[in-house]
Amino acid sequence: MERFVCIHGHFYQPPRENPWLEAVELQESAAPFHDWNDRITAECYAANAASRVLDNEGWIERMVNNYSRISFNFGPTLLSWMEQARPEVYKAILEADRQSQERFSGHGNALAQVYNHMIMPLANTRDQRTQVEWGIRDFQSRFSRNPEGMWLAEAAVNTDTLEQLAAHGIAFTVLAPRQAQQVRKLGSNHWHDVGDGRIDPSMPYLVRLPSGRHINVFFYDGPISQAVAFEHLLNSGESFARRLMDGFSAVRKHPQLVHVATDGESYGHHHMHGDMALAFALQLLDSRQDLRLTNYGEFLARFPPAQEAKIVENSSWSCVHGVERWRADCGCNSGRPNWNQRWRKPLREALDWLRDQLAPRFEEAASSYFKEPWKARNGYIDLILDRSEESRNRFLALYASHELNANEQMQALKLMEMQRHAMLMFTSCGWFFDEISGIETVQVMAYAGRALQLASQLFPGDEPLETEFLQKLELAQSNLPSPRNGRAIYDQYVRPAIITLPNVAAHYAISSLFEEYGEEVRKGAYLLRALDRQQLTAGKLRVATGTVNVTSTITTASARLNYAVLDLGEHNVSVGVRPADDSQGLEAFLGQLRAAMRHGDIPELVRMMDQHFGHNLYSLKVLFRDEQHRIVQRILSAARLEAETAVHQLYNHHAPMLRFVTDLGITPPNSLQAEAQLALNHALREAVHKLDERQAASILDEMKAAGVVVNEPALQQTLHHRRESLDEQWAAHPDDPEAMSDLIRLAELAQQHQWQVDWWRTQNMWSHLHMEAFPGKVLQSRAGHPEAQEPARTWVERFERLGRALHIRFAPADEAVAEPTIEEWAEHSPLIETGAEPVVQAGD
Repeated sequence: MERFVCIHGHFYQPPRENPWLEAVELQESAAPFHDWNDRITAECYAANAASRVLDNEGWIERMVNNYSRISFNFGPTLLSWMEQARPEVYKAILEADRQSQERFSGHGNALAQVYNHMIMPLANTRDQRTQVEWGIRDFQSRFSRNPEGMWLAEAAVNTDTLEQLAAHGIAFTVLAPRQAQQVRKLGSNHWHDVGDGRIDPSMPYLVRLPSGRHINVFFYDGPISQAVAFEHLLNSGESFARRLMDGFSAVRKHPQLVHVATDGESYGHHHMHGDMALAFALQLLDSRQDLRLTNYGEFLARFPPAQEAKIVENSSWSCVHGVERWRADCGCNSGRPNWNQRWRKPLREALDWLRDQLAPRFEEAASSYFKEPWKARNGYIDLILDRSEESRNRFLALYASHELNANEQMQALKLMEMQRHAMLMFTSCGWFFDEISGIETVQVMAYAGRALQLASQLFPGDEPLETEFLQKLELAQSNLPSPRNGRAIYDQYVRPAIITLPNVAAHYAISSLFEEYGEEVRKGAYLLRALDRQQLTAGKLRVATGTVNVTSTITTASARLNYAVLDLGEHNVSVGVRPADDSQGLEAFLGQLRAAMRHGDIPELVRMMDQHFGHNLYSLKVLFRDEQHRIVQRILSAARLEAETAVHQLYNHHAPMLRFVTDLGITPPNSLQAEAQLALNHALREAVHKLDERQAASILDEMKAAGVVVNEPALQQTLHHRRESLDEQWAAHPDDPEAMSDLIRLAELAQQHQWQVDWWRTQNMWSHLHMEAFPGKVLQSRAGHPEAQEPARTWVERFERLGRALHIRFAPADEAVAEPTIEEWAEHSPLIETGAEPVVQAGD
């Protein structure tokens, strides 16, 4: 009896991009990371690309790419973000799929996914088809092959959904055991009820469809998957492997597949170091002779279904009530007591209404530009994947009904974008959690806001859709007293986020005071070209004026705008923007500004800004979130330095008295304690930054004597930034032993004081150089010209010492490298190219 194991991870995050910028902005709730994608990548996606395998003493003995040995799917929108933000992790995932094809008889581990995690049974037929086609095309563009399987959002399924998969050549999907209703042997007329998860999960099943097509379905092992996700099975890789092996049955006589499917985030995000448990389990399973790791495609090719099944219609893996979690208060939630989810129904109804209002308008308007509007929408994925002008021309050449002029192109692209956002607003996470004001639900409302904005631009003569949409949202009541309903949430969070071309110009104008720009600069989804810029300065007072052309790289919409920005110092910055259609008026305004500047007449400057720009004035609040954070931090830095200097002076003055009082056992006043807390913690961070162990030790002694507690979060931030800068220095100069010396000093300093440092990226760089450069350096240190031996020996010594500091114990040099021959010596010289990139750089 043949036995096989397959572990599937569904790796997914909802799209988090600002719908206007097409960029993920700063999310404070994900701190200390930039955003939740960034945080979960560090904890899970990157971790699984270079997972640590430890020896019996807890030292790292191997680093492995888990994706090469498990079945997986990644959400297309997540991979789109990762390709730009974490390219080294993205490449590791693609490489794992390539390796898996070699391992598993030409069948890759990666599965496709419906595009933006829409609940397919609740979608209309057009959206179902587009979700499948976009998911397939996205997969093809990344993995350079056709997908065999496709993951359904929340494993939500009905017959129409399976019809779409089968019609597009998808061979299989994966469902929960409770989604099987009946089974029978092929050729038999007798069906057996297998409801409530009683199906045998160890084989694939054929599902026949009304169209005459069919599709294969794997029903995963429910109890083991539940244990992985919710019962702490990942606390031990050995226990995980044993539980999988216990899934086999001696009663079964057919080739058995024990397979589990969970959120991929179980392996590192939901369960800390879950990736390491997975790596250890895979190592144990792979070493056994009585079973074999496989993936779904390989198993299906070797063992086609011997039985067929009927599914439970409108069912899912995360709602026992079918698909009600995404349209009703069914009782499925995250466990917040005394809350309800009655808001789900009016939210679904509002978005369904908006979709159905936009569809006929789209079809009628798009018929003026496209041969087949809905077919063009299906093909729009190619332009989403590649926003270049060449790609846009290919798209229009393929689908446009005639050669479109510039204005027609803009209108056509706006129509496509309206439809894209009309699908993004159905991303499943908008309904999954407990509260309508959560970031996931606000995100789907923002996509609706972008669709509404485009509709108002495309159909200016129509009755605005937003009014009725907000009336419907008002019926969705929050569990919180404020904001109290969907309409209030939209007004509080979505409306202020809406961006227009003047908003972009205002952002550019303010940020140009703090950053040097060339003639062209990219801000999110907008390209700005400076046509003119002048700046006047008088002490802290600054005025900048100019003309800028703002163009959307998505829709090609463009505007030529004049601006003037007034900086009175600190946070007192205002900017005015207006169309660049009155050059004489602008020149007169500039002359008046210069005159007011010469006289230092600030009230007159403010009055002139109000008079010239009217209501089109903006403050620092208009800045996009990331740049706003950077500029505000820059403004605060001067105040922070001033405060820290004053505190140091006060502490130095009071320190002798503070020590005396402390020695007497008398508690010093709170104000003196606060002085010591601020001054000594700042001094400690300065010593750490300088890698000065002696000074750090002295300050820690003084802190202990004064009863001062180390500010751990601030110290962690200093350690993190210092490690980052040293990593960059080493990556740029891998041949330089001094770059390693500084990392060694930081590592040994942290170890001595038991400070936690995330060495993930450093360890990955060390592992990469151990494979690519270390063997050659060892050869160089033993042979060749004496002048070359000494630098090589120094490099090897520092490298090995750094490995020990990082708690890595790979094969020793004597085992890893044999005595060199002359030919080997020649082959390994030169050994390292400056600027070599590490394979994986995670945990930043």
